[in-house]
Amino acid sequence: MNKKPISALLLGAALTLGSVQAFAQTPTPYGAPVTLEQARKAMAAAESEALKNNWNVTIAIVDSGGHMVLLQRLENTAYSSVEVAKEKAQGAVAFRRPTKAFQDLIAQGGVHLRLLNITGDAGVLEGGVPIVTGGKMIGAVGVAGATSQQDAQIAQAGADALK
Repeated sequence: MNKKPISALLLGAALTLGSVQAFAQTPTPYGAPVTLEQARKAMAAAESEALKNNWNVTIAIVDSGGHMVLLQRLENTAYSSVEVAKEKAQGAVAFRRPTKAFQDLIAQGGVHLRLLNITGDAGVLEGGVPIVTGGKMIGAVGVAGATSQQDAQIAQAGADALK
């Protein structure tokens, strides 16, 4: 009996289960909603990162219930980025993880493509980052207008401002 096909099958199953298990880990619990003062601090850090790199983006900050706290569209940013940034932030709060997790799974194809039906295209693009303080998720930052990686870099700068 040839053991190579069985080994390959077992390895494939282990990798698939590993990616599902990593996605299904215990999420960060919700905390009290981000305050306006905290949101302003996160917004300032995110805006600073965008301006430093000359990236025209929209930055959305939502509370732990997914409700808009602050929204800012920098000069010359596409109007369409407003809804996309909001959806990224809401997706990060709703699923309690960075939206990059969805983008990475979808990139694998196969059964992960069904994730496109969960929140729509914008909610599964990198650029939504939870804001976690004291071990609790208090909100999220969503950014749109640059590349997904650049959006995530800006969002992370905003979230990091509250650590």
